[in-house]
Amino acid sequence: MMQTQALFRDDAYAASTQATVQESSEAGVILDRSVFYPRAGGQPGDTGTLVWEGGEMAVADTVKSPDGSPLHVPAPGAPVPPPGTKVEARLDWTRRHRHMRMHTTLHLLCAAMPGIYATGNQIGAEKSRLDFDLPDPPTKEWVTERLNELIAGDHPIGERWITEAELDANPGLVRTLSVQPPRGAGQVRLVRIGTEEAMVDLQPCGGTHVRRTGEIGRVEVLKMESKGKQNRRIHIVLAEDAK
Repeated sequence: MMQTQALFRDDAYAASTQATVQESSEAGVILDRSVFYPRAGGQPGDTGTLVWEGGEMAVADTVKSPDGSPLHVPAPGAPVPPPGTKVEARLDWTRRHRHMRMHTTLHLLCAAMPGIYATGNQIGAEKSRLDFDLPDPPTKEWVTERLNELIAGDHPIGERWITEAELDANPGLVRTLSVQPPRGAGQVRLVRIGTEEAMVDLQPCGGTHVRRTGEIGRVEVLKMESKGKQNRRIHIVLAEDAK
């Protein structure tokens, strides 16, 4: 059986697709193609529904199967379509788009802290965080304003691919110590914020992002806390959720 065609890699804005069930069990459903992002790199797995003639399965989570394909995990008690069933896979788009806005913001946070390595991260629809090896952190007000300056610049976001050997020759591209870029296919995807001529950020990433930074909207640093001698945790929220 061939690995699932990961449509989210080519188009993060694809909110649904027609697909055929390849495998299914109580553990989950594997499709021949999917818009669902499987949990990885600090980004949660997508949720949504699989709909077919006479049935519907709520997808409570999406994780990676042993071969890396998205495994659509059914909600407790949800019916599971048998292999061969034609389904429509529909994302919870509101949740996914918030993840895209948040994930792109964490890349901008790396850009705001040049030369500083991230030591951990967690993306959420309501709140996200990034940990830094940072003995003398700036104020949360400074970080908030710097992030919003970068967002307001409405920088385009694109990608390009390099070989694993090229990445090994340029280790500085990896900005996180806790999450390593996905390997094994011979190529690594780089996510670029800005243009090749005016780069804001460039780093390996397999997640989903918005097309332009202006789409994020205003963000706020909710708090900064110490998680060790040099480790600083920065909590980010979308401004509409700030209390």
